[in-house]
Parts: sequence; structure tokens; C-alpha cells
Amino acid sequence: MSGHIKGYRNLSETEISLINKIKDHAGVVSALVEELREYPGVDQRWVSIARTDLQTGFMALTRSVAQPTTF
Repeated sequence: MSGHIKGYRNLSETEISLINKIKDHAGVVSALVEELREYPGVDQRWVSIARTDLQTGFMALTRSVAQPTTF
């Protein structure tokens, strides 16, 4: 059985490296968001909105490199 993921093309080492770099940065940003959850007086609604929008942004960056062939 192949290790190929349906809807994704084979990625070069450079592309894999770029995606890993995006994931590393996303982890740092995620830690900041979680830190903000602990601060009293911070509007948690906006923290939640930021979390969602940042997730969308990092996914868009990942897709820009991976260029999946499916929806």
C-alpha cells in the first residue's frame, strides 16, 4: 500500500521544509494565543476570533505550498 495521501501531490524536500517551517511558526503563535487565555481582562471573544483567523491563515500558507488537487 502506498503512503500517498489522496488529493495531494508528491512534495519536494524544499516544499516539505517550507511546510514544516509554517507549522513551527503556527506552534509559536498557538502558544501565544493560549497564553492570552490566561490574562484577566482580555476579551476572550476576540482571542477566539483571532485563533480561528490565524488557523485559517496558517492553513492558507500550507495550502499555498502543498497545492492540493482537491477541495
